[in-house]
Order: sequence, then structure tokens, then C-alpha cells
Amino acid sequence: MRKWWPLAAISLGTFMLLVDVTIVTVALPDMAADFDTTLPDLEWVVDIYALALASLLLGVGSSADRIGRKKVYLWGLIVFTAASLVCAVAPNADVLIAARAVQGLGAAGMFGTTLALLGMHYNGRERGVAFAVWGATNAIAAAAGPVVGGLLTEYLDWRWIFFVNLPVCLIAVVMTLRVVREEKSAAGQRPDVLGILTFTVASGALTFALIRAHSDGWGASLTLTMFAVAVVALALFVVVESRHEHPILDLSLFRRPSFTGIMVSALILQAAAFAYLLFESLWMQSVLGYGPVKAGLYILPMCGAAFVVSILVGRFGPFPPRVSMGVGLALIAAGSALQAMLDAGSSADAIVLGLVVSGLGVGLVTPSLSAAALASVPPERGGMAGGAVNTFRQLGFALGIAVFGVIFQSRIESVLEDNGHVADPHQAAVALSGGQAGSIVSAAPAGERAGVEHLVHEAFASGLNVMLGVAAVLGVVAALLAFAMVRVPAGGAPQQGRPAPAAPGQQTRADAAL
Repeated sequence: MRKWWPLAAISLGTFMLLVDVTIVTVALPDMAADFDTTLPDLEWVVDIYALALASLLLGVGSSADRIGRKKVYLWGLIVFTAASLVCAVAPNADVLIAARAVQGLGAAGMFGTTLALLGMHYNGRERGVAFAVWGATNAIAAAAGPVVGGLLTEYLDWRWIFFVNLPVCLIAVVMTLRVVREEKSAAGQRPDVLGILTFTVASGALTFALIRAHSDGWGASLTLTMFAVAVVALALFVVVESRHEHPILDLSLFRRPSFTGIMVSALILQAAAFAYLLFESLWMQSVLGYGPVKAGLYILPMCGAAFVVSILVGRFGPFPPRVSMGVGLALIAAGSALQAMLDAGSSADAIVLGLVVSGLGVGLVTPSLSAAALASVPPERGGMAGGAVNTFRQLGFALGIAVFGVIFQSRIESVLEDNGHVADPHQAAVALSGGQAGSIVSAAPAGERAGVEHLVHEAFASGLNVMLGVAAVLGVVAALLAFAMVRVPAGGAPQQGRPAPAAPGQQTRADAAL
């Protein structure tokens, strides 16, 4: 049993950092009441964490190869714990958002090293079991976040979703110090500071532009400026990475269809499976009137399905990644489509089947995706591979929330405009998508409240349907790409003796084979 203690220590830290991606979704209405926030503010409480996590993962994973994976993981745990305390006592939304960004920094230190640490401790069939358990942890954490958040918010206070991190993280620190060994394999390499900086600016500016687009408008000067900054920063990132001796992301790897397919699948996975949960939580609480616990419990079947499938994959696998990823992404698409059938009279029961089907897909994809990513590079670049796949996953979540927010609010506004009885459809749409459905209904004249309430239900259902339809299309695209492009052997074991990634402008036979 001692051999599994490193897996337990790593999985515990992973669980906490991933729970915090979605745990705040059911607490947003309570936060809004305390801080008087708008939808963009609400989105930033969720998005700034995922964005900081995604933006820094590449740099953290690459740096961990050089300075020590255990050391980076431990420092990440410590920063995450300290930032959680600040989140718990935040006096206003600005402090909470800033602390969430720092929390994302600590999470990047943890998440960017987990795959490399697992690959370092386990080989052969044990590695398959470790990835399956880690994948199950990923799936449970992402889906269980709203459930845990609902329980803590309703029976204690929303601040306890951050207080609870403290004892768990301290246990993870002690376990890591005792059972996880240290390893570094890239000593003496010059850090890719410009690569980290340009990627962070590009992803941050793009997400900021998308979030502001549906409040300020697509033609607003700030929105256009942020889009321009994102394009310039991304171009600079490509230039820097193509010239750096040890880049945080070796762009030559994208010549390999398998690597490209894995990264695209990771990007779409989080968006298609999880990004819409924020808006379903707002629907259940602000429109249907559910409490945080009830809203969170509706997500529980997704969590259970993901857990069961991940364990079965570890027990009966490994399966060819192209099959498990392709089928899993297709199930995620089907789950989103099954949920996109809402109307003004729908209750949350209407989304349960779709959430279960999506959970089955998440349980299939997550462990296979991680193992395939680690197998796509030489062992000494495990930190880079782990950082890359987890970067694309969290970036997909952050961008998914931003894009779905635009789609959701635009559709609500369109329904209100078609109704013709709303004086300012844009402001009403902003208020509705900010969780203020109850105040809009109560503000209507007594004789019109029934009609206004029906319109609110209709607008929300329509917005969710369009958003979930987009998620389904994304899932189908990702499934097709996985089937067509991914050619990594079952088991996810790196090929021994495989050469380091080719320098920019070169291609090895291994590249062509993949």
C-alpha cells in the first residue's frame, strides 16, 4: 500500500484545486447580494481563477522540470492555501477577485506538476491505474464543486467554500513532504520568461475582451483594444517560442497530428462539459428559486457517472486513447444536446439525463487525455506535456464561460426584444444573466407579474438551449478530431529512448509516425 501514498498526496491537492474551479458557481447569488455585483463581476470570480491557472501552467510545468517538481508542487500548495484564506475574509468583490487570481497562481504550481510526478512514481500497469484514479479525481472534483459549494453556502456561509481548503491543504503539504520524492531533469536551462509573459498576456486579454463584449458591446474601444492586444501577444508568443532553446511549449510538436488532437480535445472538453454549469446554476437559483444545496445536488449525477466510468477505465483498460477520447467527447456532445430541450415550464429535472451522459463522457476522456499527453513527449519533458494539456483544459473552461456568456446574454436579449414589452432589452438581459430575475419580476406591476415571470422563464430557457447547442457542436467536432488524429498507444507509456522534440524547422521520423 505504501506505493500508492504518492498518488494519494497528489490526488488530494488536485482535488482541492479543481473543486475551486466550479465550487463558486452556486455561491454567486449570495456573493452578488453581499457585494452588489454585475454579471461581468460574477464571471470574473470564476474566470480569473481558471485564467490564472491556464495562463501559468505552461511556464510552471516547464520550470518544474528545471527546478524540481516536488518543490514547485509544494510552493503551489502553500500559495493556494494562503490565497484561500484571503478569499474567505475578502471585504469586497475586488479583493475576492484579486485573491482568486493568486489562488490560481498556486493552483498552477500544483496542477502543472501532477502528471510529471505521477509519471515519475509509476510505470507500466501501475501508471495506468494511477492515471485512472487521478482522472477520476479530476472528474469528481469538477462535477462535485457545485454540490460542495451548495452545502457550505446554504448551511454555513459562502466564505466557507474557501475556509474548508485550509485543513485539507495542510494535510496535503504534510503528505507530500513525507511520501513524494524529488526529481528534476532540465538543470541549467535558461527559463523562457518571454514565452510565459506573452502567453499570459494573450490568454488574459482574449478572455477579458470576450467578457466585456457582452456588457460594453463588440465595437467598444476597450473590447477592440483587448482583442488587438491578444492578437499581438499571441504573435509574439509564436516568435519567441520558435527561437528559444528551451521553450515552455515546443511548437514543433504541433506538427504531430496526435499532439494537436490531444490539445484541441483538452480545450473543448472543459468548455463543452463544464463551462455551462455557471449559467445552469443561475437558472436554477434565480429563476426556478432553488437553494444552493438543491441546485448543487442536480449536478451530483454527473459527478457519480464520471467517477464510475473513470474507475472502470482503470480496472479494464487501458483502451486506445483515440477510442476512449472520441467516444467520451461524443457522449459529452450528446449530453449537452439532451439538455438543450428546455422551455418556460421546465424544471431542473429536464437536465439530469443530459448531465449523466456528459458525466459518462468526462469519465472516459479525462484519464485517457492525460496519459496520452504524457506519452506524446519524451519522459524528460513530462512537465511540459502535463502543463500543456492542463493549460488547454483550463483555458477552454475560462474561454468557454466568456463565450457562453456572450451567447447566453445575446439570446436572452433577442427574446426580450421580440416580446416588445420590455423598455430596455439590453439592460434587462444584463440583469437577468446577472442573477437578478427575482428583482425584475417583483418590480413589475402586480397585474403584469405573471406575464413577466413567464417571459423570464422563456428567455432563460432559450438562452440555455442555444448555449448548450453550441456546446454539443463543439463536442462533435472534438470527437471527430480525436478519432482522426490521435495515434498514441494504449497505456500512455512514453517510448523509451525517444529523442527530444525536434528544434523548430526540423522533423523526426517519430514526428511523422505520430
